[in-house]
Amino acid sequence: MKALLALEDGRSFEGESFGATGTRVGEICFNTAMTGYQEVLTDPSYRGQIVAMTYPLIGNYGTNSLDQESPLPHVRGFVVEELSEIPSNWRSEMSLGEYLRRWDIPGVQGIDTRALTRHLRTRGAMKACLTTEETSPAEATQRAVEGEGVIGMDYVREVTAQAIYEWDPDDRLSQFWSVTNGNASASPQQPLPPARFHIVAYDYGIKENILRRLRQNGFRITVVPAATSADETLALNADGVFLSNGPGDPAALSYAHEAVRGLMGKKPIFGVCLGHQILGFAFGGSTFKLKFGHRGANQPVKDLRTGKVAITSQNHGFAVDPNSLPSNIEVTHINLNDGTVEGMRHKALPIFSVQYHPEAAPGPHDASYFFAQFADLIDKEKQSNPAN
Repeated sequence: MKALLALEDGRSFEGESFGATGTRVGEICFNTAMTGYQEVLTDPSYRGQIVAMTYPLIGNYGTNSLDQESPLPHVRGFVVEELSEIPSNWRSEMSLGEYLRRWDIPGVQGIDTRALTRHLRTRGAMKACLTTEETSPAEATQRAVEGEGVIGMDYVREVTAQAIYEWDPDDRLSQFWSVTNGNASASPQQPLPPARFHIVAYDYGIKENILRRLRQNGFRITVVPAATSADETLALNADGVFLSNGPGDPAALSYAHEAVRGLMGKKPIFGVCLGHQILGFAFGGSTFKLKFGHRGANQPVKDLRTGKVAITSQNHGFAVDPNSLPSNIEVTHINLNDGTVEGMRHKALPIFSVQYHPEAAPGPHDASYFFAQFADLIDKEKQSNPAN
């Protein structure tokens, strides 16, 4: 069956349908990671988007129930150059095509993803329509024009937790894993450390590997819905607050800005991705939309304090405007591709954030030290302010 991908500026691509059938509209974006397509599909940060993978062969290791970042995929459509229809991996439970059919997500293969990526890099991010229906490129383009994008959209309310819960109270989901004789299992040689600190994690669309890495670094985690107020969070009497990744436009989340503003100066705070942008608003700053975003596992980031460069995993379409930040906020990291803000800290309060993903999944582990840095920040704060 044929499938059509039509962009709102009139550019269109024809390919072959796989996965589910139907029509979906969303912002079209590209991801440059070579692996980790299942993590991409299930990352809530992709809510409202059609994702194109730049690596040419996708699906070769299938899908499984352990590599998901949330219980279900969130992309509106999936675009690849070549689909591997026969997965070859001992952990595979179903093919990528079967997985997308199960979750009613249309995919298209046979698209020239290099041409699509070059077009988006030149023209910028835009809305698109992916359809398997009998329709003309002009009609599909009109659907893209009329459909929802990302600007001004609050997708966080669609993906956040519905109630407060404790992450992994039995320590089963957070275990370190090892592979022995072709079998993956929890590693008895590497037990979880004691939970030294209790933190509240705001769920704006949090990835499960973030929660695992937090527990593996000695945190007990209470997850709260995105609209939880500062007073409700403070009533939980935690040692610190974590602000997660998530989808949509950070400017549309005034309730989140207000809550974080109410926590500043009362608890140590660490934010990543959307949490970093929300923190920017809480500081009194603002964000702007990137031309085509940073999505992939190979983004170079420089630490301005040490001069060290890390290769990072990222997924965001907005960035904090450094000129909007007050003088008590220090920009600590920048993206070496375009100079945008990748990290910041408050000069007086125990608050810091990064735009990228320290848990990776998929991606390099260059930034995993931030979890330990958060623990050190809480430890120092408790020593200097025992009442907190």
